[in-house]
This record gives sequence, C-alpha cells and structure tokens, in this order.
Amino acid sequence: MATPSPFSLLFDALGKLGEQLKAPAWLVDETQHRLVLFFNHVLMQEPEAQARLARQPGRVVRLQWRDFHLQLAATPAGLWELAPEAAADLLLTVTDSSPLDLAKNVLRGDKPGVRIEGDVKFAAEVNWLIEHVRWDAEEDLSRLIGDAPAHTLAGIGRGLAEALRHFVSKLPGQGKAGR
Repeated sequence: MATPSPFSLLFDALGKLGEQLKAPAWLVDETQHRLVLFFNHVLMQEPEAQARLARQPGRVVRLQWRDFHLQLAATPAGLWELAPEAAADLLLTVTDSSPLDLAKNVLRGDKPGVRIEGDVKFAAEVNWLIEHVRWDAEEDLSRLIGDAPAHTLAGIGRGLAEALRHFVSKLPGQGKAGR
C-alpha cells in the first residue's frame, strides 16, 4: 500500500483553495494596467519587437487562463494597450488549469500548454515576441543602484532561481521527465 506524499496532499489542498478564491474587480483591473505598463517597458527596449508590433495596429489578442483574461490591442507605436471586451483576432488559452502545475512548469523552464485560435499571421508575430523579447532585470536594476551591486544581486537571484528549479524537479511525481 503506497503512502501518499505530504507534498501531493498540500498541492491538492492549495489547488482546491485557489479554485474557490476570486479576486475583486478593482484588483484585476489594476493588475491588468500594471501588466500593460510592464510589457510596454520591455518592448521599448527592443526596437525590432516594436517594429513588428507596429505592423499590426488595432489587432487584438486575448490571453486567458481559467477566470483571468487580458485583452490587448497593438498600437501604431508598436506597444500594447488594454482593449475593450470585444471579439479578438487571436485567442491564447493556457491549458494548465492547476496554478501549482503551471508554477512548477514555469519554474522548470517549460512553457505552459497553450491553445491558439484565430489569425495565423498575427499568432506568428505574437509567438516571435514571446520567443525573442526578454526583460533585462539586471539592466533596470543597474540604473537604480549601479552596475556592480546590480550584478551581485542578479547573481544571487539567478542562484536562488536555480535552487528553486532544482527543488521543484525533485518533488514527487516530477521524475526524470521533468528535466
């Protein structure tokens, strides 16, 4: 008789709790606005990404995961803005329903499963953005505290992230297939 892992019991309980919690509307709205500001900050550091997005003005992508959604429209400046609730040109739905499974996949460096519906050409441009645009947190931090301290803190952060990935890969049920 196999004894269930305490981790699996904890993950099941947290997953059920996450399914029952609903964020207030004001928090969802504020989070969406902050995400758009962050996405645009990252895009402004990548001229090629802005140029690609500028060729798609008015095109709308809807990102969905469970009850959360974010609808973005491309602007002529090559940035994103929140789009009103309407039909989207592209629908990206994250298929991992469990927040813990999603977090484990991300921590392992895996991309979450996504169902894609809509305009194929626009989907290719959005995929290019996802594949090629990265946030340089160390560069942003160096503007605030200087190059040497930013490099040191970024190194500590990379070490912590690697330790967390290693820990997650050793959780029950992850096995060799998770690496």
